[in-house]
Amino acid sequence: MRVFKTKWFIRYARRERMEDSSLREAIERAERGLVDADLGGGVIKQRVPRTGRGRSGGYRLLVAYRSGDRAVFLYGFAKSERDNITNDELATLRDIGQAWLDAEVERLEHAMEEGVLQELSYGDEEQETWPACAIAA
Repeated sequence: MRVFKTKWFIRYARRERMEDSSLREAIERAERGLVDADLGGGVIKQRVPRTGRGRSGGYRLLVAYRSGDRAVFLYGFAKSERDNITNDELATLRDIGQAWLDAEVERLEHAMEEGVLQELSYGDEEQETWPACAIAA
């Protein structure tokens, strides 16, 4: 399972002080079948808590997701900022997400070299994929 963040999402997560461990946990939950909302077209919504708070008042993260293969964090917003995204925004995110899910490995590598994508590592180790035990729980 490879997990990435888009350039926009990297800036958003940094500004909101969102930790990679929260993002990993969101994907681990999805791998166990615990998806907060399936928005269709390969896009899911996962709730992530603010530091020291629960998920219900935290962030809503939209992720291009293919079980056992790849996840790409596309967009996020705080529950206090907005209730949801528009249908047009969702359609655009579905198109972008599908492109990342279908991208060949070479395209992903090039995107990372260009700074368009960043791969989440698991823990402190630099790894290209997550260990099976991390998502099998």
